Amino acid sequence: MKFKPDIFTVLLLGAIALASFLPATGNAGSLLATAGTVAVALLFFFHGAALSREQIVAGASHWRLHILITALTFVFFPLVVLPINGMSGLAPTWMPADLGLGFLYLGVLPSAVSSSIAYTAMARGNVPAAICSAAASNVFGMMLTPFLLLLVVSSAGSGDFEIGKALKDIVLQLLLPFAIGHGMRPWIGSFLGRHESLMTRYDKCVIWLIVYSAFSHSVESGLWQNLPVKAIALTILLCIGLLALFMFFARFLVRRFGFSLEDEAAVVFCGSKKSLASGLPMAKVLFSGHPGFGMIVLPIMCYNQVQVILGAILAQKYHDKIAASHSEKAKI
Repeated sequence: MKFKPDIFTVLLLGAIALASFLPATGNAGSLLATAGTVAVALLFFFHGAALSREQIVAGASHWRLHILITALTFVFFPLVVLPINGMSGLAPTWMPADLGLGFLYLGVLPSAVSSSIAYTAMARGNVPAAICSAAASNVFGMMLTPFLLLLVVSSAGSGDFEIGKALKDIVLQLLLPFAIGHGMRPWIGSFLGRHESLMTRYDKCVIWLIVYSAFSHSVESGLWQNLPVKAIALTILLCIGLLALFMFFARFLVRRFGFSLEDEAAVVFCGSKKSLASGLPMAKVLFSGHPGFGMIVLPIMCYNQVQVILGAILAQKYHDKIAASHSEKAKI
């Protein structure tokens, strides 16, 4: 049997290569960021129109699932990365203290909103639950992240976070489009139901845009210049290990608690991802003027690239598995 690479995975790798050699910077980067904001808002609009009232209520009221995702994001992840803090005797010898601090910072960040939900949608998972959990993670993350970091790093400083702006962005870019789309369900819901393939293609387009935009930002910030190649390679390997660990751990907990396959997809993607969009702005406040700022933000930049690639591959596998499950149920 010949190996046939997944076209979408190839496109994602192409986005990374393109961003590495031709990143969107300056006005182009600003336009791309605006396009990404609009694309994500439309993503929520379409999903709001496609979901029934019963599905939304079920997603919002799934409190056991939300507790599990919150625990993975703000309890288990910080505990796992705590030993590799640069101030710990357990830190690897190749890891400078600032890089170790960066991994600790990665551990206390909230979940990524747009990519978590886009992957859950691509996987045909529990989208309403993913929306509620990812949005709540970012709202509370603006307060929890500096608090958790300050528990172990007294020199980080508390900073003055724009919590009001974060709440406004979540309402305007996520919840409002979703509500408007759901309000228009009587007019466009049936059309979206008949053209699910268009939704899947749009989800993938949004993910590709997120990958290119995020990697462009990382390259522009000096991703490949701040550290030796060896340290960057080991950082990427550690990020891969952390992501794999939490994906497997999330899957283990979901199956232990008896959740559905659709719930499993939501927990795996929302519980293992970390937000670059929230992480970099907060880092500028927490570590303002820090001489090792480049190394501090390197783990979140690397982790972000790893999560979008591995997440896309895993989302396709969940999509096939859930589709097969639905087919089996239809035959009964």
